Amino acid sequence: MTLTPKQLRVLQFIEQYTTSNGYAPTLREIARHMRVCEVTALQYRRALERKQYLAYERYQPRSIKVLRPSQREGELSLKFLGYIAAGKPIEVVQEEETVDLVSMLPRPEDHFVLRVRGDSMIDEHIEDGDYVIVERRNVAGNGETVVALVDGSEVTLKKFYREGGRIRLQPANPTLPAIFADQVEIQGVVVGVLRTYR
Repeated sequence: MTLTPKQLRVLQFIEQYTTSNGYAPTLREIARHMRVCEVTALQYRRALERKQYLAYERYQPRSIKVLRPSQREGELSLKFLGYIAAGKPIEVVQEEETVDLVSMLPRPEDHFVLRVRGDSMIDEHIEDGDYVIVERRNVAGNGETVVALVDGSEVTLKKFYREGGRIRLQPANPTLPAIFADQVEIQGVVVGVLRTYR
């Protein structure tokens, strides 16, 4: 779930305080840091609990606990073990971290996923069967890869260019022609690609 800016500030303060001191801040310390009353600080804490960013044990002092992404219901994280060379081999250095895949999207609810059919975007490394992560937007800049509704009925994945009074939807495949239209409806802009090998 997405946090408001103030909820994010509270969460960051709790994380930093706990890391620096070895124990969690009190409600009064959170209120002092945020310059709010304790009732408001309590509301922030309860909102973070509801959104599963915090756990709290009643009647236990300093018992606020920040939950790791893998502990939050409905979120996905994978172990990050380091870097791999795609050129000259490099020394293996294993790291103990996790990558929260959901947090890579600043507002997950503003994104959706589509599965690609066809080979019109292969020069952009988007292949048949890939999944594209799309940010829901109705405007795009020249050169962005968009999900475009053409003639109110057909949807296509192409690179977007505005040229004078018309739109060019350009495939990333030299064997295919561009689509020209006076007007298209942008439904989103591609921000990532997922590919599986199974």
